[in-house]
Parts: sequence; C-alpha cells; structure tokens
Amino acid sequence: MSARRFATIDVGTNTVLLLVAERRGEALVPIAERAEITRLGRGVDAAGRLDAAAIRETVAVLVAYAREARALGVEGIACVATSAARDAANGAEFFAAARDQADLVPEIIPGDEEARLVYVTAHRDFPGTPLAVLDVGGGSSEFIVGEGPAPRARVSLQVGAVRLTERHVRAHPIPPPAVTAMRDDARRTLAALSELRPAPGARLVGVAGTVTTLSAVAQALPRYDGGKVHGSRLALAEIEELIERMARLPVAERAALPGMEPKRADVIVGGAVVVAEAMRAAGFSELTVSDRGVRWGLLYDRFPA
Repeated sequence: MSARRFATIDVGTNTVLLLVAERRGEALVPIAERAEITRLGRGVDAAGRLDAAAIRETVAVLVAYAREARALGVEGIACVATSAARDAANGAEFFAAARDQADLVPEIIPGDEEARLVYVTAHRDFPGTPLAVLDVGGGSSEFIVGEGPAPRARVSLQVGAVRLTERHVRAHPIPPPAVTAMRDDARRTLAALSELRPAPGARLVGVAGTVTTLSAVAQALPRYDGGKVHGSRLALAEIEELIERMARLPVAERAALPGMEPKRADVIVGGAVVVAEAMRAAGFSELTVSDRGVRWGLLYDRFPA
C-alpha cells in the first residue's frame, strides 16, 4: 500500500509556497517544496486592489503547483490566502481565476488564524520552552506567544516588507531618511507587541522569507540550504548591520549578495526593519530562524494522523 500524500499552498502578499508531504508512520515528510515570488499584493496598500498582472502571475504559479501536487498523487490540497487577498476590494477576481484555471478554491484566513497556524509549526519544531513567534510577511506581520501547543495570545498587524517599502522607498540605494521613515512607521504599528508579554525565558522564533533570507545572507550561503537556515540564530545587532549594509546598495548589487533571493532584494530592507523593530518592541536581542510557516501549520491542521 502506497504512502498517503497531502499538499498545502500558502498564497501570501509576496510569495506563493507549496508543500507536498508524505505520511510515514506518525511523521509527515516533505517530498516537494516550492516558493515563487509573484508579489500578489503589489500596490494593494495604496490602491486597495490587486494588480491584474499580479493576479495572472500568481494564478499561473497555482496552476503549476496544483499540477505537480496531483501528479505526485496527493489525496487533498489545502490552499489559503493571507494579507493581500484579505485587503483587496477585487479579491473575487483572483479567486475566480484560481478556481477556473487551477481548480483550486483558496480560503481567505484572518490574521489571527494565520498566527495560530504559524505557532503550531514553531511549537512542533522548537518544543520545551515558552515561545514568542514573529511572522513577517509582505503585507502583515503576526506575533504569537504561548507556553504549550496552543497560543496564549496573538496579534496580526498591518506592517510588512512590501507594504513598508511601497510607502517609503523611492530610490535605491535607500537614503537614510527613508530608512528612518520605515523605522518610525514600523515602530508605531509594532508598539502593540509590548502588550503581549512572553513568559520568562521564552525563545523568539522568526518565520517566513524575510527572516530566512536574512539568515542566508548573514551566512553568505552560495545557494539556499534549509538545513543551515532552519534553527540558525540571528542577533538584533547582526540584523542592524545587514540593514545598514543593504540599504547602501543598488538593487542589482543587493540581489547579487550570497544568500539573497533576487526577487526579494527590493523589499528586504523594509522587511529587516520590521524584524528589528519587532524585536525591540517585544524585548528580544536574538531570534531563532524557522524556514517553515503557514503551509506546515496548515498541513498539521488539515491532515492530522
């Protein structure tokens, strides 16, 4: 009897991620993972609508992902959409295209559900200590605290790598006043984190593409290696050094840095600012990096043993 397989897809503001996993005993083992930056949320903060080209590019990726997952024999595909689809007035256009072309019906999940799924993943990967989990996306960021398998408190805030960059960056290299404006904007929004008090001795886990890219760049990895990124640590001081270094570079030079995902180069400074200011607001000087997130939490949640 062949092993059972399942797939999850996370449609974010910046990136679309696929996970195909196979059940082996009690474990779910990844057999395919994909990530494509389509920036579905470009322009949403200003216009309140999804860009037509962004819809086409994102749906094309969904078609490819669905085809690959079905070819691998999955029993089911769970697909969710987060910040950009939540915020856009014309989200129905994206969902209709996904249904018609990929035979998928993405489910819009609210920010608190996104936060819960991320926490579920972090607790499985880093058990044994109280947790604070930071998930910096393109349009929103989630912060979750807990001491066991379920979160105690969580918040979703409208600040992310794409949103912050579109608001304040007009040139690359990024002038110091623009970096300051991003910091001020992020600081105002993230002040709410001080109300979610992690338990004494809590570990901060950072999730999603901004954090994994910062780790890969800090390590100067010639190509992305999840084994070296997942579980690595980043100090606040290191992140500040990366912000200063990357802001001084044109996009092309930033994109060429070892460890950089080229399509993320234009928004990585904004994302790093969110991470740094979130760490300050929550009182952490170091975080542990996770290269897992919503797609893994969705897998555990929708396809339990």
